[in-house]
Amino acid sequence: MKGAYTNPRFFLAMTVMLAMAAALVQAQGTRVGFYARTCPRAESIVRSTVQSRFRSNPNIAPGLLRMHFHDCFVQGCDASILIDGPNTEKTAPPNRLLRGYEVIDDAKTQLEAACPGVVSCADILALAARDSVFLTRGINWAVPTGRRDGRVSLASDTTILPGFRESIDSQKQKFAAFGLNTQDLVALVGGHTIGTSACQLFSYRLYNFTNGGPDPTINPAFVPQLQALCPQNGDGSRRIDLDTGSGNRFDTSFFANLRNGRGILESDQKLWTDPSTRTFVQRFLGERGSRPLNFNVEFARSMVKMSNIGVKTGTNGEIRRICSAIN
Repeated sequence: MKGAYTNPRFFLAMTVMLAMAAALVQAQGTRVGFYARTCPRAESIVRSTVQSRFRSNPNIAPGLLRMHFHDCFVQGCDASILIDGPNTEKTAPPNRLLRGYEVIDDAKTQLEAACPGVVSCADILALAARDSVFLTRGINWAVPTGRRDGRVSLASDTTILPGFRESIDSQKQKFAAFGLNTQDLVALVGGHTIGTSACQLFSYRLYNFTNGGPDPTINPAFVPQLQALCPQNGDGSRRIDLDTGSGNRFDTSFFANLRNGRGILESDQKLWTDPSTRTFVQRFLGERGSRPLNFNVEFARSMVKMSNIGVKTGTNGEIRRICSAIN
């Protein structure tokens, strides 16, 4: 797998991403290669840690990707989601089911041994999210680094995270507040091409949603399959793929499922039913008559934008020695 990082199919994309990353973050204090002198092995240590953990448990990939998203939307990308304690972000409902905290801790332990007090937990999380996408056969991109860690972590702040029933208008408002546009929204939600959801987050769509029947936006032929997986009054913690048929691969199958009425979360399916977002779904799918967009490249572009939300650099924030504890 290590050799795949030099696969020729990524050369062009990497050239584009390097130029784009430099342009996006020039004024924000992060840059590609921030640790080149102070901790040259920083990215390779994170990468090898994620690879090792992924081999034994592929479910950590979507967990790390979601974790980075949830971190950035609350207090900015400052690793505040990693802090332990009562009423911290980690304890909030949207974060209780996230997987991969131990991967960040493992990478941090190795980095502290190699370069004490140099690499931030926020950067580890950003790098791990990128590596998770690549390991699931998605794109590899240059991640600007140089973030510092925050000290504030409050569960009450997580209400800003988009919910699984949220309207498209509300989602767009939340993304716009961080400088992310509608295309960014669709691309980033496209990260649901990997990972799972608990039945408790969508089973309400299957029973008595409207007039005693299921959500009419679900393909009628798909309803029995979902009901078999998540029976009424069944185990709400049971998990199923968000991208049916391709839950372990980073690809455009998620968008094809939305087009076919096979979205799992209500908020995901709305990307197709709302005209303002459907256009981007069609473009990512390369539908005839649309102006095609390369999902992988645009996802990487949106990730670079998102990963610079509210970053702390320079003398702001700190470098936590243990990611789960404030120094």
